[in-house]
Amino acid sequence: MAQKYATREEDYSKWYNELVYRADLAEHSDVRGCMVIKPHGYAIWENMRAVLDAKFKETGHSNAYFPLLIPKSYLSKEASHVDGFAKECAVVTHYRLKNAEDGSGIIVDPAAKLEEELIIRPTSETIIWNSYKNWIQSYRDLPILINQWANVVRWEMRTRLFLRTAEFLWQEGHTAHATKDEAISEAELMLDVYAEFAEKYMAMPVIKGRKTESERFAGALDTLCIEAMMQDGKALQAGTSHFLGQNFAKAFEVKFADKEGKLEYVWATSWGVSTRLMGALIMTHSDDEGFVVPPALAPIQVVAVPIYKTEEEFAAISEKMADLAAKLKAKGISFKYDNDDNRRPGWKFAEYEAKGIPVRVAMGPRDLENGKAEIARRDLKTKEVVDFDGLENYIEDLLAAIQTNLLEKARKFRDDNTFEVDSYEEFKQKIDNGGFFLAHWDGTAETESKVKEETQATIRCIPLDQKEEAGFCMVTGKPSKGRVIFAKAY
Repeated sequence: MAQKYATREEDYSKWYNELVYRADLAEHSDVRGCMVIKPHGYAIWENMRAVLDAKFKETGHSNAYFPLLIPKSYLSKEASHVDGFAKECAVVTHYRLKNAEDGSGIIVDPAAKLEEELIIRPTSETIIWNSYKNWIQSYRDLPILINQWANVVRWEMRTRLFLRTAEFLWQEGHTAHATKDEAISEAELMLDVYAEFAEKYMAMPVIKGRKTESERFAGALDTLCIEAMMQDGKALQAGTSHFLGQNFAKAFEVKFADKEGKLEYVWATSWGVSTRLMGALIMTHSDDEGFVVPPALAPIQVVAVPIYKTEEEFAAISEKMADLAAKLKAKGISFKYDNDDNRRPGWKFAEYEAKGIPVRVAMGPRDLENGKAEIARRDLKTKEVVDFDGLENYIEDLLAAIQTNLLEKARKFRDDNTFEVDSYEEFKQKIDNGGFFLAHWDGTAETESKVKEETQATIRCIPLDQKEEAGFCMVTGKPSKGRVIFAKAY
């Protein structure tokens, strides 16, 4: 009997965890809180990385690499920064192991204690700004536009594959500027890059917004974000861009001589997205049958499965598929011909459906005779028999249609589950059902904290396109300038 998996409606959390395994994306490792990203999952991450890396370079940024280990004293130079990460840091205290004298195994050599502990990077602002102080002397050295692809460690107590793990992959941009306005423009530009990537490639609609003071990145003066809605109605922060002001420049004494020779502190930004985007991709589009991958990010956009009884039929179908492969390659479409005879076609169909391959081509003897092929599209789970002549053009159009459909479907879901509320009682009644709630807020941390404590919902962002709409806070009744987005979140 086929294994029965949890559905989204039955148990969304279990459905998600099972899907990550079914789609062969990742698995838990023996290292607590860490994951193994498997080839199919990593290939999607590589596609994400390639698109984003090209966009970063188009906007003038260069890649560099900085140390994994950060001296503890660096983190303590910016007070709010260390407060924000202190509870999540993994600390290296010794540099050598040795065999125990009683033969019981390997132990830490007590004589190899470090003079200063090293922190495995939770983020790299401190180690990077320590370098920038040596790179920057004059306005001619600015701006510095650096990005780093790396791994980081944040010691999470409760983990979930891709969404929250002790170690994860990401990119982190770190830029230095001569003026405040230039730094703010940089933070806004990179938010736009993230938003365009999410919608155009992930087919995931996002809301661009500003975090409240209590939700800002540790050490930032302003944090911009993109927020997406998952299929259970919860929000997921998909990317952030921070205006750091001069906080890190002052902490590390990074000054430059302006055109008049006056010494000024540098202005800074940082911005990043991580493998959390894989979790966002899963929860935005997938269904009870498995993963659904937008064609723009799919490592394999088209898979073909032959159905045959004789070697002659196999040879003839294979010849047709070789022709199709060449035509699709010329269009930049990735194609796999699965001619493995150890698996039956039905098994292959289920496997590729679970992995989310956008388009499946099947050809049997009758299709071959009639000059046809059966085409299945993953997003709608529909099938159609199509003429083989010109099939490459049909598939090209179909991939574009799937990409568009996924975005429109996700946007409709978000819009259908976004509500305006004016009463705190109404909010408390509805919040457990999921969704984005546009409500007035009095702007105080006390009210924000009260809502979080009583409902587990947070202010996801103050939308950048927030309309000036005078009203009254749903909790306190005090004046409000406009509505913010409350939601439960990952």
